Amino acid sequence: MVCLVGSSAGCVLTQDLPDPALEVPQGYKAARLATATDAPPTLDWWRGFRSAELTQLMEEAQTVNLDIAAATARFVQADAQARIAGAPLLPSLSGNGQEAYSRTSGSSASGLTNGGREVVNYSASLSASYELDFWGKNRDAAQAAEETAVANRFDRDVVALTTLTTVANAYFQVLTSQDRIRTAQQNIASATRILDAIKQRFKAGTGTDLDVAQQESVLANQRASVPPLKQTLDQNVNALAILVSRPPEAVRVIGGSLNRIASPRVTPGLPSELLTQRPDIRRQEAQLASATANVGNARAQFFPSIQLTGQGGYQSSALVSLFQPHAAFFSLVGGLTQPIFDGGKILGNFEYTKAKQDELLQTYRKAVVQAFADTDTALYAIRQTTEKLRLQREVVASSRRAFELSEQQLRAGTADIVTVLNTQLTLFQAEDSLSQAQLARLLAIVSLYQALGGGWEPRMEKPVDAL
Repeated sequence: MVCLVGSSAGCVLTQDLPDPALEVPQGYKAARLATATDAPPTLDWWRGFRSAELTQLMEEAQTVNLDIAAATARFVQADAQARIAGAPLLPSLSGNGQEAYSRTSGSSASGLTNGGREVVNYSASLSASYELDFWGKNRDAAQAAEETAVANRFDRDVVALTTLTTVANAYFQVLTSQDRIRTAQQNIASATRILDAIKQRFKAGTGTDLDVAQQESVLANQRASVPPLKQTLDQNVNALAILVSRPPEAVRVIGGSLNRIASPRVTPGLPSELLTQRPDIRRQEAQLASATANVGNARAQFFPSIQLTGQGGYQSSALVSLFQPHAAFFSLVGGLTQPIFDGGKILGNFEYTKAKQDELLQTYRKAVVQAFADTDTALYAIRQTTEKLRLQREVVASSRRAFELSEQQLRAGTADIVTVLNTQLTLFQAEDSLSQAQLARLLAIVSLYQALGGGWEPRMEKPVDAL
């Protein structure tokens, strides 16, 4: 029975490799202009926004961010585990030195005293043991640990990409808050001018208390909008401080305006490139490979383990003759252990590893499908936010013209107060919406960078000193 199972083991091992059955589209649904020559983002993709301050924050985050540091420590741990798992592939060797001193009793059974006897024995030996990895159990265990170490490296890339996109998003939120605060302050100035004009009309007898009260309400509402914007600004500056591992008091973000940020053109490339660009997909691949190796290891535990041990050295009662030829000794032992009954432990472990492999296969497939969806979603978001921004600029231009005309008519005494109130509120809302539309487009671009794997460079690293 054992021989039949053993002879078929080599054929069954090929079945451990799962078929992901991936359906890779030829192109992205939302990328009408994508061509085969499109390239993925460069490593320093954030430079495309043409912001020196953003670039400085990005470079600092890569160096000092604590989440990245923790992820780096995890793959160092995984490297060490890989070395531990690979150790059984090599023989183990240990040395031993011993000095034994003994003394027999000085009294005999008859009660006579003979002075006793003292014995000193010296020994020096080397012991070696090695398990023949006939079924590949140790080799599969080592490979599983190596693939886990690779997965931890890709996990570090996932953390780094998430960190960098978070820095970009927080920085753009800072700029947006600054723009909206400036817009609110300009609106307050405009509302103050209108209030002064209405008060002059009231003094001249062409206005009413209601006109003044309505404009005072508009002015108060604009002033009330500033504190929440300042709070949002402070929160995003504090978020940047955490990302660069500094206390908020030590971080000074100058910022500026979204109008100074360039909008880079991001080319998505081909969908098949996502399988090598995105670190989360590569991480899932490595985890699946580790699970597959664990299946082989679990199967090999059904078969006998063959252990070879040997010991040799010198033993003498005199230290000066310890290493003489006549003091040498050695022993060689070969052992075979075959599991017979373990209450289903080995079978249960094998079924567990198979189920774990299937779980990781489905997770890998989902990661690939999610990657395609993320890219299409980001591409569509860029298209729609670009159109929204264009239209919103037209809204601002027409709203500003309407407000300026109504203000001129107000000063000329020919404007209806309701018209003035409506035009200024429309302008205030349009200008604030413009800042948010600019932010939405930049966030969509960052999302596309993240969906494409950011500036991550595909590479396959083996754990340091891994076997």
